[in-house]
Amino acid sequence: MKRIIYILLVFCFTANGFAQQTPASPQKEAITIEGAVAHLGDGTVIENSLIMFEGGKITFVGDAKMRIARKGKVINAKGKHVYPGFIAACTVLGLVEVDAVRASDDQAEIGGMIPHVRSLIAYNSESKVIESMRPNGVLMAQIAPRGGVIPGTSSVVQLDAWNWEDAAVKTDDGIHLHWPNSYRRGRWWLGEPRGLQPNKNYKKDISNVVDFIVNAKAYNETTAKPFHQEFAAMEGLFSGEQKLYVYADGEKEIIDAVTTLKENDIKNVVLVGGYNAYKITDFLKKHNIPVLVRAMHNLPSNNDDDYDLPYKMAKLLTEGGLLVGIQNNGEANFQNRNLPFYAGQAVAYGMEKEAALQLITSNTAKILGIDDTHGTLAVGKSATLFISEGDALEMRTNKLQKAFIDGRDVSLETHQTELYKRYMGKYNRGE
Repeated sequence: MKRIIYILLVFCFTANGFAQQTPASPQKEAITIEGAVAHLGDGTVIENSLIMFEGGKITFVGDAKMRIARKGKVINAKGKHVYPGFIAACTVLGLVEVDAVRASDDQAEIGGMIPHVRSLIAYNSESKVIESMRPNGVLMAQIAPRGGVIPGTSSVVQLDAWNWEDAAVKTDDGIHLHWPNSYRRGRWWLGEPRGLQPNKNYKKDISNVVDFIVNAKAYNETTAKPFHQEFAAMEGLFSGEQKLYVYADGEKEIIDAVTTLKENDIKNVVLVGGYNAYKITDFLKKHNIPVLVRAMHNLPSNNDDDYDLPYKMAKLLTEGGLLVGIQNNGEANFQNRNLPFYAGQAVAYGMEKEAALQLITSNTAKILGIDDTHGTLAVGKSATLFISEGDALEMRTNKLQKAFIDGRDVSLETHQTELYKRYMGKYNRGE
């Protein structure tokens, strides 16, 4: 019996060691942050700010010199910086834990056009990858499916929750579409030349997408009908309630995608990736197409591209009058924690710092359709924000002191911080 009890105790302690921290409790008292440099996320900076929030909502944003009663717990943040929580778009956070472990990979389902598949219900709020986002200020994310032509719907979540129901901020915000490529790599195992080759099936691939959209539109305009799960899931695209996130990089693909989708009454289209979008900004602006550019820490795709094209892409698109955000699709899942440093890279290549901040706050919130509640520090919006010791877009000074999600004081501890403390203890002892 003693041996059994001992084994059970060891198991419990081991399980606790691997589990994510318990989500923070709801905000019970008002909190006032005083003296910090507040970056509101809309381009405005208040050098000596006063921010108050209660019940998970921001109740006051202004200058600390104003004669107004401080409410609840007062945090002296003089010399520090306050930011709205950063928002990561087009991620598989909570869907993939370890790429090499198939049982922990739930980012894709079987099927080519499956808009009814909801990524949200596969979201694992206990993921240790998720908790590693918070210490860098990434407090929200869009969870998007991958694989296939139309892999399903995405949802927006906050990154401190018991389960996917608690995490959800906006459910089924949009459907994702991988537009066909006019070029593809040769299948050498079938004797085809290596390298890029014209895709002979490009028009046919587009036709398949158009046929699906046309049939879905006709289905949703019909009253008496047998239930068709895939077509029914497309209804929000025609009513404007959902957005269609289209993945395309080439000029031809982007123009074909936007033109075709608009002709078929898709109300809200968002371009994801858009590597060559900077060449056709007038076209995209005409059709009111926002762009989620790929992360800046990348090499150019073509031999004749500027070496720094990925670094300055966001600046080029912003100067072209487009609404621009940053996404990390295609990169390793854990790299989403580098989101603020991607924005910092844009600053290094010519973007104004507050404009770069908007790439991961207010701009992304507008693109995802949550700007009425998140993305900026404003009265009435969610108290999802953090206090940093320095510039949050700079790797050396992004050191969070506090983070709040809906006013809840969330943990900034992760597996990485635990290891850091353990081995710093070892080195400090000189072992």
